[in-house]
Amino acid sequence: MKGRKPQLAADANALDASTKPPSWLSKNAKAEWRRVMPELAKRRILTIADLGSLESYCVAMGRVRQLEALLRTDIDLKLLRAQDKSMVTARQLAAELGLTPVSRSRPAVRDNDDQDDDENPLNIV
Repeated sequence: MKGRKPQLAADANALDASTKPPSWLSKNAKAEWRRVMPELAKRRILTIADLGSLESYCVAMGRVRQLEALLRTDIDLKLLRAQDKSMVTARQLAAELGLTPVSRSRPAVRDNDDQDDDENPLNIV
C-alpha cells in the first residue's frame, strides 16, 4: 500500500491476551503468538476478523526460525530462499499488525477514555 497508512483505532470487541494460539501452529509459531499477543491485546486493535493475519504472521516467523535451525547444519540455497521469503512475509504482516518500529511510531492509538479537549488544544487558560 502506497501513501498514508490508515490510523489504527481501539475496538470495543478487541481480543484479550488470554486468546490461545491455534493448536495447529508449530512450536515456534506458538511461541511467537505468546510473545506478541499481550502487546496487541494491550492496544485493543485485534478482533476475531484479524486472527488470520496474526496466524499468518506467526506461521511466517515460525518458519523463519525452523529454517534457521536447518541452515545452521547445512547451507542450502532453496532453504535460504524460503527463509528470505518468510522473512519478507513476516515483516509485511508485522507492519500491518503494528509490530515494527516504524508502524509503532505512527500516531498512537487513543483509548476512548483518553480523549483530548479539542476546544482548547494548547491548554491555554
